[in-house]
Amino acid sequence: MNWLKKIMYWRKMSQQVLSINQRNLEFIYRYNPRKFYKTADDKRLTKQLLAAQGVPVPPSYFVIESFHQTQQVGQMLTDLDDFVIKPAQGSGGGGIVVITRRDEHGWYSPSGTLWTVLDIQRHVADIVFGTHSFDLGDFAIFEQRLRPAPLLHKLSPWGLADLRVIVLEHKPVMAMCRLPTRASGGRANLHQGAVGVGINLKTGRSTHAIHAGMPIILHPDHGENLIGLELPDWKECLRIAQRCGEILPLKYLGVDLAITDEGPKVLEVNARPGLAIQLANDCGLRPALFDVVNA
Repeated sequence: MNWLKKIMYWRKMSQQVLSINQRNLEFIYRYNPRKFYKTADDKRLTKQLLAAQGVPVPPSYFVIESFHQTQQVGQMLTDLDDFVIKPAQGSGGGGIVVITRRDEHGWYSPSGTLWTVLDIQRHVADIVFGTHSFDLGDFAIFEQRLRPAPLLHKLSPWGLADLRVIVLEHKPVMAMCRLPTRASGGRANLHQGAVGVGINLKTGRSTHAIHAGMPIILHPDHGENLIGLELPDWKECLRIAQRCGEILPLKYLGVDLAITDEGPKVLEVNARPGLAIQLANDCGLRPALFDVVNA
């Protein structure tokens, strides 16, 4: 009867899983008017809108808006030992550089790669020319490097873990934690090798985990158990995700937060959130979304 159970399981899952076409037609096109995409696609604008309403976001040190300004980067970095560089309109983690320390030779990423002033200027120039962005041009944001809460640092010492919360009509419907790995180069991107951990919305506890599309129980790098963990500041994470849905004109969102040693902070908001969160939770999105639609 094992085969019958498998058939019944996959039939049930096929009725619950949200496909790309369903996501686009029934949620993105319906709840996210294209004229408002910039409020999510432009990280600088998103931070301004949220911060104005009291939502915690990482502080920005400065923004490079033109190729001419790249020549001033070295001077601007005089007093900074650690920071993060982000394209304002980047996607999928492209173009993000994390700097953790400096010495007389320059700055260093978590992997130990040396970044000189010239290296940083070249990278910023690429960002300004739109290499990592939706448009032909972009801005480079230099912002504070966040320190993760102890549990997240233990699970992911190679990079900043984040929490993705899917929100519909300012109601959180599903969540996962994304843990950077050695394979992902310290980035919290499942397609680049990060671990996805499904989180129970009511309890904040981890229920399921995947890596490279396959279910796992232990972290692939250090062997820590990933199931049954309780995330810190869980109610505050959900409250902040809900506030993002209330503030922004887009009503179907992926809200990305970092749970830091100072509490949760919003990293960015995605108007077209991916669907791998269903694999991380071993559960389809459709029932939770239609519970909100039909409420």
